[in-house]
Amino acid sequence: MEQDEIYGEFAYVYDEFMDNIPYEQWHDYLHGLLIKYGVTDGIVADLACGTGTMTKLLADDGYDMIGVDMSYEMLEVARQKYCCQDFDEIPYESESKSDSLKDAMEYNAQEQETGESKNEILFLNQDMRELDLYGTAAAMVCVCDGMNYITDENDLLKVFKKVKIFLDFGGIFIFDMKTGHFYENILGSRTIAENREDASFIWENEFHKDTGINEYLLTIYSLVDDENDLFERSEEIHHQRAYDIKFVRDCLEKAGLSCLEVYDAFTENAAKEDSERIYFVAQRPEKKTIPA
Repeated sequence: MEQDEIYGEFAYVYDEFMDNIPYEQWHDYLHGLLIKYGVTDGIVADLACGTGTMTKLLADDGYDMIGVDMSYEMLEVARQKYCCQDFDEIPYESESKSDSLKDAMEYNAQEQETGESKNEILFLNQDMRELDLYGTAAAMVCVCDGMNYITDENDLLKVFKKVKIFLDFGGIFIFDMKTGHFYENILGSRTIAENREDASFIWENEFHKDTGINEYLLTIYSLVDDENDLFERSEEIHHQRAYDIKFVRDCLEKAGLSCLEVYDAFTENAAKEDSERIYFVAQRPEKKTIPA
């Protein structure tokens, strides 16, 4: 997933163009799964959190949220939206990162004890393949096809191993994935274009069935000078991958996580051949008790 340049300029118009996504409905489904599998409170990490929309909805449910994303620009938008602490206080690759995260989490815990907590979100600029938290979380989530951006099989295993390390024993991991059926038969090689008053984009898709890779060429035009009607053009190339369900299950097991269910998105029915998006629910096994 060598995609360090994605969600750069696009980050600043992302929410504008994603206003058709029913985030509240998606949140209700995700929150329902968390409740179903016993996660009613505690720390929840939102991987590939983007501009933090889902992170904030879960924070409003009372969870202590950590939002993790590799795009500095997406997190900057999230921080501005939700008036959170400056995530730059926790450097991306720094020896002091753990101490900074520890201090922030302890501060939030103190607020909880004194009743002064405002469900403040802690945003971390990290690649989920290199996830590094101070402690463990009751649950981790990754939605809106963030996991499809992990296009290398070894990287997918690496992410799952990191998730296991930073989950509580018995902790729950919920993530969604777009399917090969969606990329091949629904999205296909379509070109999508949208025009707004201050921004436009052209989204060209090409699906490679032999590799399961879908390539997006995204061209963005953003208004930079209203008076002179001047727009700035930028381009990003995104890659996502569709994975076979069995492979993902095996990868989870190899990482030490138990795959509990695979759902057809927004239902409690098993995933099927024509599912366009699927949800995996995995768990870090409970700690084994060693007889005295």
